[in-house]
Amino acid sequence: MIKGVIFDFDGLLVDTESIWFEAFREALQAYGMDLTVEQFSKVIGTHDAELYEMIEKGTKKPVEREVLLQEVDDIFRMKMGEPSLRAGVIEYLEEAKESGLRIALASSSKRAWIEGFLTRLGVLHYFEVLKTKEDVEHVKPDPALYIKAYEALGLQAHECVAFEDSLNGLMAARAAGLHCVIVPNSVTAHLPFVDYSHRIESMSDYQLKHVLQLLPI
Repeated sequence: MIKGVIFDFDGLLVDTESIWFEAFREALQAYGMDLTVEQFSKVIGTHDAELYEMIEKGTKKPVEREVLLQEVDDIFRMKMGEPSLRAGVIEYLEEAKESGLRIALASSSKRAWIEGFLTRLGVLHYFEVLKTKEDVEHVKPDPALYIKAYEALGLQAHECVAFEDSLNGLMAARAAGLHCVIVPNSVTAHLPFVDYSHRIESMSDYQLKHVLQLLPI
């Protein structure tokens, strides 16, 4: 029986990933690199080291990380504008709360980043547990974030389902022993997802209870 739902953040609750891709791609053009969505999607949901290793190999001019980060951040903020939740997210959070399910978040991003968005969007109160990169030695695809999340909820792995948009997130959830529902975005839709419990294109397509009924429990 499912007693808890654990959500990823970037790309799942708020589609920051497509904006980050556009920002990195635009900034890297000045360094002679034409970043592709296939390249970028491989490093979604994990630590930044893999992204910068890829950039160092793909650029034709030397890259100062801090300079590039500022350029990317400026473009991101301009393109992002006022953030919004992906379709169906608020309905899932409300349905989970009304159903008595425990709600957590497990993300490889920084806590301040996540709390800032959740506060602005008025949904921070739905989450009784937040586990972020500051809470673990290794982020996704390592399972530590999910393990800490379900333990903090006082539940066992088989009692929880993770909602993810990335391959690294899926691998982390499955390695932690969780059911995992994939909800891809425009940047991750092409990834070779395997061993997931179920896949939906949008949370607005099905009610949460219907998705949970489809899990192989």
